[in-house]
Amino acid sequence: MNQQQWDSVDDYFTGLLAPADEALTAALRDSDAAGLPRINVAPNQGKLLHLLAQVHGARRILEIGTLGGYSTIWLARALPADGRLVTLEHRPEHATVARGNLARAGLDKLVEVRVGPALDSLAALAARPEPFDLVFIDADKVNNARYVEHSLRLTRPGSLIILDNVVRGGAVTDSSSTDPNVLGTREALRLIAEHPKLSGTAVQTVGVKGYDGFALARVLA
Repeated sequence: MNQQQWDSVDDYFTGLLAPADEALTAALRDSDAAGLPRINVAPNQGKLLHLLAQVHGARRILEIGTLGGYSTIWLARALPADGRLVTLEHRPEHATVARGNLARAGLDKLVEVRVGPALDSLAALAARPEPFDLVFIDADKVNNARYVEHSLRLTRPGSLIILDNVVRGGAVTDSSSTDPNVLGTREALRLIAEHPKLSGTAVQTVGVKGYDGFALARVLA
C-alpha cells in the first residue's frame, strides 16, 4: 500500500459516507485562504467524531484545539438543540476564522470559542458546574498528558476522551525519541493505561492524513 492508495480509499469512503456540504467546504476554503495549516481531521474522521458524539448522547462537548472549526462543526452537529460545545484555541487569528465558519454553519449559538493557552482555559473551566460528556483533544502534543488530566477533572463517569494523532507516523513506539510531540503523546498514553479512572485503547489509521491514529478512553469513576 502507498499514499496514493490510501488517498483513493479515503476519497471513496468520504464520497459515499461523509460527503461535503457547503458549510464544511467553505470552512476548509476559508481556512486555506487565511493561511491556516492543513492539519484538520479528514472528512471521514470528522464523521466518526460526529457518530461517537451521537451514539454517546453527548449534550456537553469540550474540544481542545479549534483551528478553523472544521472538526467543531462535525461535533456540534451531533448536539441536541439545548446542547453546548466549548472549543479552545490558542491563536486569535484561528479563532476568528473558526467563528466565521461556525456562524455560516448556523452553529454559533451552540458553540463558544475561548481564546488563549489551553491550559489556562482548562483551569478556568474548573468552576463550570456541568461536566462534559465528550472531550476531543487535538492541540499541541507536548501537553497531551496535561490535557487528559484536565479532561478527567471536567468530565463524569461514562464520559469519553478522544486523543488525536497518537501514532506520529510510527514514532510513538520509539522509547529513545527526544521529539517533544512523541514524548507528550507517550506520556498521555501511559496515563490512559495506568490511571484507575480510565479505560482506553488506541487505533492506527491510514488515509489522506498519512499514517497516524487516535486513542479513545472512557471515564470509569
